[in-house]
Amino acid sequence: MQNPSTFHFDSTEFQHLLKQLAAKTGELNSIQNSAVEQLRLLADANVLGWGIPKEYGGSELLNCEMTSGYEKLASACLLTTFVLTQQNGACQRIAGSENSELKEMLLPSITRGEIFATVGISHLTTSRQHFSKPAVGVSIDGDQMVFNGMVPWVTGANHAQFIVTGGTCHDNRQVLAAIPTHLPGVEVQPPIEMLSMSASQTSAIKLSNVTIDAKYLIAGPVDNVMQQGLGGGTGSLATSALAIGSAAASLQGIQKEAGARPDLLPIYEPLKMEYDDLQNDMYSVADCGRKGKNSNFTSEVIRRRANSLVLRTSQAYLAASKGAGFVTGHPAERAVREAMFFLVWSCPQPVLQAALEEFACTIDR
Repeated sequence: MQNPSTFHFDSTEFQHLLKQLAAKTGELNSIQNSAVEQLRLLADANVLGWGIPKEYGGSELLNCEMTSGYEKLASACLLTTFVLTQQNGACQRIAGSENSELKEMLLPSITRGEIFATVGISHLTTSRQHFSKPAVGVSIDGDQMVFNGMVPWVTGANHAQFIVTGGTCHDNRQVLAAIPTHLPGVEVQPPIEMLSMSASQTSAIKLSNVTIDAKYLIAGPVDNVMQQGLGGGTGSLATSALAIGSAAASLQGIQKEAGARPDLLPIYEPLKMEYDDLQNDMYSVADCGRKGKNSNFTSEVIRRRANSLVLRTSQAYLAASKGAGFVTGHPAERAVREAMFFLVWSCPQPVLQAALEEFACTIDR
């Protein structure tokens, strides 16, 4: 078994980071804002190296540790944690590559916060493979690759120095690469204004005859490049950890309201018990040494329960806050909007179906 990392979540430095993020989370409320300052704080606290091997200056957290870290960060600032997951997704794929030159070129700089890398891979999922024309096409000429197309849903695109993305060749094989965003033909589209998380600066990137050398290649050309075991898959617990962390923040808000209104305790207490059970079950699945109530739970079951909990706790927080919580800028209204994000972000169809059935009151939780 791999030894735990040397990163300590109970350190004074990390606890101070959580307080800083919580104090600033309300500032990330529009498309005019971004998490650039928050990323600097993460770098100062050595958080950016969580998913990077120790040989490149990272902490190389275990899956269990990463899950715990995400939950704690999300309870302080969901948006910052989401942006971090996108960079970590890029790092995990770079670190899982056989391209040593690329790893040495990028990973130490990412760890130190000197460059920001993100991912744009939703167009490579199997659910889109039936399209007659790929979203991004790739032609290979010797040791060079030329990319053409539109990469959707790229978080932090206008701040990124590299985007881990890919495309499909004429023979339907695929490649994955780290594309420098300063290259000719890379055109970042305006960020998308969304129901929430707009400050993540998520947008599309247009690639017009973007030519890169083989030194930027992560994987391929192969069939189904996203199934090559490079890490960061949608079946991980990362998204659930963020949802549970967000639910924890809403629970803290309800608990605060209950301090002045004891009639809220019968609402807070069962939600808190559900949170405790779900947290234990998640860490059991993540192999954190905890014993959950059911050792047969899968990451998909945890995600379904996490989605349900974050939606209900945020709305309970809004109701408990009454009219004040409905005013723009109040933590409760932000919590409700941010909870909706989990209905669309990396949400597998069975999880979405379970949510729809719960909305229709046709299933038990």
